[in-house]
Amino acid sequence: MSERENETPTAAEEERDDYEGWPQAEWAGDARRPATEPEPESESESDVAEEAEEPAPVAEEEQEEEAEGAGALGHVVEADEAGIHTVEHVGGEIDVPTGYALIEGEPRGERRSVGIVVSRFNGGITNKLLQRALDALAEAGVPQEGITIMPVPGAFELPLAAMALAKTRRYACVVALGCVIRGETPHFEFVATEAASGLQLAAIETGVPVAFGVLTCNTVSQAEARIDRAVDAVQSALEMADAFGQLRASAKS
Repeated sequence: MSERENETPTAAEEERDDYEGWPQAEWAGDARRPATEPEPESESESDVAEEAEEPAPVAEEEQEEEAEGAGALGHVVEADEAGIHTVEHVGGEIDVPTGYALIEGEPRGERRSVGIVVSRFNGGITNKLLQRALDALAEAGVPQEGITIMPVPGAFELPLAAMALAKTRRYACVVALGCVIRGETPHFEFVATEAASGLQLAAIETGVPVAFGVLTCNTVSQAEARIDRAVDAVQSALEMADAFGQLRASAKS
């Protein structure tokens, strides 16, 4: 055996043997640094990314202009819990140019019979809706003997009752009153949706105007604040009944 074979390998040689087969380093003078280490992001690129993520601030003047514009267009209401201002509706009237035939109803109740279907469920709210509807009908000139009231168990039964009244052809219009308040289950969505679509179907199939006076609210306080929607429902029903009367009269002439 030669003297070279008897020599004990040095620590440097052992370390070199351990790194045999590793990828070649890309940096001179540092054989241990891995070649796949990413280059640091340049300062300019990081600054651009941060600037892109930050949303542009909205000037206070622009916010004030938007609020003023909303107030000019419609009735601005404040949400009960969230405190967010939203536009409830946009005001204005339809301007029909002269020279066109016009059929436009008015909420008049003289010589008209009106049917009312009202839900017993949430009776503390629906009873107030009924009273406001009766007051609105009296103000419009509908005689007491010309009003028929039909209570039903809940909002889900309103469409069937409304269609039954409309099919008798005894009423110029039907007003549906009810209240559905959101709970902890999807029950609210099912009842509210079916009540709305069913009442519309009753009007379409019979040709008798059916007004939607059903409150669909998140809380009882929201429902109590919207009792006057019964007045809107009465006026809509009477207006449509008057428009249909004009249409029938024009068709006969």
